[in-house]
Amino acid sequence: MGKLAFVFPGQGAQAVGMGKDIVEADPEAKRVYEAADEALGMALSRIILEGPEAELKATYNTQPALLTTSIAYLERFQARYGLKPDYVAGHSLGEYSALVAAGVMSFADAVRTVRARGEFMEAAVPSGQGAMAAVLGADREALKSLCASISGEAGIVELANLNCPGQIVVSGSVAGVQAVGERGKEAGAKRVIPLEVSGPFHSSMMRPASEKLAGVLSGIEMARAAIPVVANVNARPVQDPAEIRSLLVEQVYSSVLWEDSVVWLIAEGVDTFVEFGSGSVLAGLIKKIDRSVTVHSINSLEALEKFQIESV
Repeated sequence: MGKLAFVFPGQGAQAVGMGKDIVEADPEAKRVYEAADEALGMALSRIILEGPEAELKATYNTQPALLTTSIAYLERFQARYGLKPDYVAGHSLGEYSALVAAGVMSFADAVRTVRARGEFMEAAVPSGQGAMAAVLGADREALKSLCASISGEAGIVELANLNCPGQIVVSGSVAGVQAVGERGKEAGAKRVIPLEVSGPFHSSMMRPASEKLAGVLSGIEMARAAIPVVANVNARPVQDPAEIRSLLVEQVYSSVLWEDSVVWLIAEGVDTFVEFGSGSVLAGLIKKIDRSVTVHSINSLEALEKFQIESV
């Protein structure tokens, strides 16, 4: 068997009721949700399990909610199977779940940090001034050049998420993102789909949020990663706490190099990925990057129990 990586989804994967089956079946999983409530001093678990959806979709709720769900599934999985990965990685917000999995941050600190991160990201750009869009079928370098030329004319637009071949998310000002919609064909885009988001995440417009986050992170105790964490910013493994801190600050306004991270992991010998949390977004992206690898999504009690039959 090759190497094993645990991966964790980011914003967009959330759904009302995520983790409900495991919370109802497992007192230990329920304790993870209770610990999140305690860390924040609010009933986050009620929003996760019951909604309403509009409340869950608020960035400052979505981020701790996804982290909590991922860690609940991860802890129950590890209690059952005792598997230790060779690497961990997360998509944007999911990087914090990866850091908890690697022993860098405590769960309570991570929940509080991503709550603050969500608030800072939401407040960084006045409502209605920023936008994001998924660009399908474009050539990466051609799209990068197009964004650079638009940024010089119509307003900021940058590559935000490099998810898999043919799927790149752009982010920036409303005018900049609209211009990519109008001129995307120049970069080979087949479709440009506006995304429902509350801000231009992973663009230089998020620098005010990153500065505030730096202040929060400076007060968080971090240990050396017990498992290498493949960082979004440079798609390379990191273990040193000081380096992790600075990469987390940079991550807020930088591209999420997800495709590059997965390609690097596969080149290092990873042939099995296990995704923890809501949905199976990352499983889909990983399969588009390399169909030959094995991917499991631990996103329900059934998936957790079925894993044993398939894999161990």
